[in-house]
Amino acid sequence: METEKSLMVRLFGARMLPMWLAVLLLAGCDNSSGQTKAERSAPPPPEVGVVEVQPQRVNLSMELPGRTAAYRISEVRPQVTGILQERLFEQGAQVKAGEVLYQIDPNRYRAAHQRAQAELERAQAELRQAQREWARTSDLFEKNAVSKRQRDEALSALEAARADVSRSQAMLETAGIELAYTEVKAPIAGRIGPTLYTEGALVTANQPQILARVVQLDPMYVDIQLPVEKLARIRSSLKEGAASEAGPNEAETVLLREDGTPYPHKGRVDVTDVTVNQSTSSVTVRAVFPNPDEDLLPGMYVRVRLSEGVRENAILAPQQGVSRNPQGEATALLVNPEGEVVARQLEAERAIGAFWLVEKGLEPGDRLIVSGLQKVRPGAKVKPVAADIPLHPTQNQQASGTNSPKKNASDEEGPAQ
Repeated sequence: METEKSLMVRLFGARMLPMWLAVLLLAGCDNSSGQTKAERSAPPPPEVGVVEVQPQRVNLSMELPGRTAAYRISEVRPQVTGILQERLFEQGAQVKAGEVLYQIDPNRYRAAHQRAQAELERAQAELRQAQREWARTSDLFEKNAVSKRQRDEALSALEAARADVSRSQAMLETAGIELAYTEVKAPIAGRIGPTLYTEGALVTANQPQILARVVQLDPMYVDIQLPVEKLARIRSSLKEGAASEAGPNEAETVLLREDGTPYPHKGRVDVTDVTVNQSTSSVTVRAVFPNPDEDLLPGMYVRVRLSEGVRENAILAPQQGVSRNPQGEATALLVNPEGEVVARQLEAERAIGAFWLVEKGLEPGDRLIVSGLQKVRPGAKVKPVAADIPLHPTQNQQASGTNSPKKNASDEEGPAQ
């Protein structure tokens, strides 16, 4: 019995010996390569999407809300009292300056004008008589035929006749003006609104109720509420010589309609208020835009893009690659030449479409991580791959401000053309 057990042990050992030798051989090969078990089981470095930061030329601008206002508004009022005989315009039509709009009954004023004309003729006749009387009295006085008192009376009569003529001329001119006022004319050129009076209505001089309103729509004003600090920023940029298509020391203005589409005509800043609104800490900036097709009407809500000029070698960072720490500071993760993740603090307070304008913290050639951020931390090894995202703001982002953070919703910039 013992002999059979020994025989089985020897047979089993003989069979297992090659297998143990193979295991030892493999272990020897693994150890010979110098790798530990932990090293062999470690996963490969994670992939992260990066963009290489490069300087570019951008137009700096800001978008602000505004309201359109008519270039000129004139209220048509009667300047004499009378009955309206006729309306001589089509409501809503374009009228010219000096065009007759209403006709007031002129009969009474025509008669007053004729009476004033007759008064002038009478005064002129009396003046001629006074001149003849003065000439005769002067000759007789030189011959000592009349007294000095008679000569003085003749001179006084002459001067009074001259005064009567001047008064009659003024009365005639006044009557002529009142007669002309029976034709109510357009004071300016523009589009006239609806009439508030019809034929047969009694109107009075200087009445508070207007007859109609004439509005000049071309060009058109746009009133913009600009914060004081942004006004100082624009002036500083222009003073430093930043290029502008509008001209030296003049901010270019582009108008955007309510749907975000740009208005085809560019404007210019006409005047800036010198008083700051204490409740909003802003000033009113008035821009002028051509309006040949009358697409703009008074009272419309629009947005205006004010140009601050062009900045050369600006650094733009995609917003998905920039985050904010609890203190509100901008931070980003980059990949260094050794393939390690490094953290960087940035100065980025202005949005340009879907990008941040970085003042400090990034240099040309830096590889900014824009995707896979949740998988890495500073000091980790990563495999950088080029991210498939645009490196320049699009025209749509410039116009509509898409992807811009709420903090800087009023700041919009775009690439220089």
